[in-house]
Amino acid sequence: MKRLLAYDSPVTQFLMKFCNACCLGLMWSIFSLPIFTAGAATTALYTVTLRLVQDREGTSSVAQFIKAFRGNFKQATQLWLMVLAMGAVLGVDGYIVWHLRAASTGTPAVFWTIVLALVIAAALLYAIVAVYLFPLLAYFDNDNLSMVKNAMMVGLRYLFCTISLLAIHFAMLWVVINLFAPLLLFAQGLCAFACSYLLVNVLTAISGEKEASEDEGE
Repeated sequence: MKRLLAYDSPVTQFLMKFCNACCLGLMWSIFSLPIFTAGAATTALYTVTLRLVQDREGTSSVAQFIKAFRGNFKQATQLWLMVLAMGAVLGVDGYIVWHLRAASTGTPAVFWTIVLALVIAAALLYAIVAVYLFPLLAYFDNDNLSMVKNAMMVGLRYLFCTISLLAIHFAMLWVVINLFAPLLLFAQGLCAFACSYLLVNVLTAISGEKEASEDEGE
């Protein structure tokens, strides 16, 4: 029992990381309060949680979070505002098309059903980009357009990981809504922590492929 609870035991190390994730979730909630800063906060969050699961914590998690928040603020905010705008467009389009379909019969109903299917497909692609965009920004340096394109390509290529990431977020949302609302303060930190165990393998593989392609180019 003593060995199980020793400082260097896997159980103790995991519990320490879990506590760090809760603390990071609280920081994310605070730093995201102005709304437009949520992108930078999410990037900072993944910067730290990815290091946690790789056992590369270094300095304190709080210090790492603040440093990453400042360092990625400009690009992360640009991408976040882009994500918000696209989400608003898809939401409005979906609302309008849904009601047009419901109010139509015959040939118009078929047309609006097809349009609704296209909107749903676009929403799925949007979700894929949103779930990968900020982890990629936390791990790589690239321009905004390349970040969006790479997020979509990675999400489609590693489809099982993508489904798992979305499932983690939906499961956390269900728990917060139906079981324990105060968990909302720490939810994003716990989601990022859980997702990082899946993302680290994908990002490492991509990083290896990128380095290989650069070597071939030389």
